[in-house]
Amino acid sequence: MKYAILNRGDELSLELTERFHYLAAEQQLIHHDESPDIVVSIGGDGTMLQAFHRYIDQLNSTAFVGIHTGHLGFYADWKADEIELLVQLMGNHNQAETLQPRIVKYPLIDLIVTTHHQETTRYTALNEFTLKGIDGTLVAQIDINDQLFEMFRGDGICVSTPSGSTAYNKSLGGAMVHPSIASIQLAEIASINNRVFRTLGSSLVLPKHHHFDIFSRKEQRLLLTIDHLNSTVDNLSSIRCQVSDQTVTFVRYRPFPFWNRVREAFLGYE
Repeated sequence: MKYAILNRGDELSLELTERFHYLAAEQQLIHHDESPDIVVSIGGDGTMLQAFHRYIDQLNSTAFVGIHTGHLGFYADWKADEIELLVQLMGNHNQAETLQPRIVKYPLIDLIVTTHHQETTRYTALNEFTLKGIDGTLVAQIDINDQLFEMFRGDGICVSTPSGSTAYNKSLGGAMVHPSIASIQLAEIASINNRVFRTLGSSLVLPKHHHFDIFSRKEQRLLLTIDHLNSTVDNLSSIRCQVSDQTVTFVRYRPFPFWNRVREAFLGYE
């Protein structure tokens, strides 16, 4: 089995990376950054997002597993003091057909960003994307399945995957959605409601076969954030949002149900 590692860069994560390489060599695992079977993220959820985007062109052949070195993350199954067990299980996976881990696949978001010059750029997000005004409020029209739904004015819009629904989306009052449900969620960021701009005021969850479009309705500088990546857009025409045909694969060497993660992260119960 080939593996690659991305770490957060702090002292503990660097130490764990060196330890992992040493233990992996004993298990005859092969360090291969270019085309790994498994990518190991050592750090937090931000480190996993970096790993995802680094290997975004290899999602069909690469799986991910996380070791957290801080607070419990939603994408990390393993604690720092469990690294020996993880490597041992990966070695067993490498050597014995009867010890196969569970494979889980999470939905992603596909975006098609179109400018006034008809230039299009495609993006894929694991957690969420947000669109915000830089110099003032965001003014946008939102269509669902090619029909006008609402006119928005406010600080911005957040669109999340089910796994990302526990992040920024939750702080905006959005629902937490189980990752087995292929869907996307749109949440408003400080919307303004009056006679001209009227919005629903609650988050929307759309299934896989639906899409929505965000149309810029004035000249405005906008900040587009895809997971941890930021870009400025000066001439946005529209953004089409839908559930991606691709998924991200996580390898589970032991059970760690999604609602257990939610309970531990937000309620403090182990």
